[in-house]
Amino acid sequence: MWEERFATPDYLFGKEPAQFLLDHADIFQPGLSVLSVADGEGRNSVHLAQRGLQVTALEFAPSAIAKARILADERGVTVDFRRFDVLTQEFDGTYDIVLGVFIQFVGPAERAQLFRKMQDATKPGGLMMLHGYTPEQIAHGTGGPPDVRNMYTCKTLSESFLGWEIHECREYEREVQEGRGHSGLSALIDFIARKPE
Repeated sequence: MWEERFATPDYLFGKEPAQFLLDHADIFQPGLSVLSVADGEGRNSVHLAQRGLQVTALEFAPSAIAKARILADERGVTVDFRRFDVLTQEFDGTYDIVLGVFIQFVGPAERAQLFRKMQDATKPGGLMMLHGYTPEQIAHGTGGPPDVRNMYTCKTLSESFLGWEIHECREYEREVQEGRGHSGLSALIDFIARKPE
């Protein structure tokens, strides 16, 4: 499905990073290592590489990776792009920041498995950063999956990261214009938590 969605000349979600990254720009210090999970066409990973971070980007769709590489070349940066099935393959290494932006393509059972792998990939003292949709997004219909079970709430995320120090969990609405994929008033959630040392 994702290969079909990304196999177009344009960038489905545009070339600019999610506003979430800009809102939390102070976190992304040069030299930090970042794992971007289900990175798509590279808009977020390339932005972070431009800021001087060491970025590894995991993505399954070859057409998305091809466009991500073009974007990295356009911006003059290097990203470690890897073709990767985040649901079946185990992550390797640990990172200062593990990032998931609009990765709500799985329901609760698979999400628990995916979060476990993301947690394991976070260094002790490192950050988990998630940005996505709340259940209210279904009514807006401006992006994301049509299944409410895939959406996040502060309650469900807090329960998924028990023992982590939660720095932010915020549900809010904002106008989003990110390519054809995300367009219009959206019900969003930002979650940032630090892994215990």
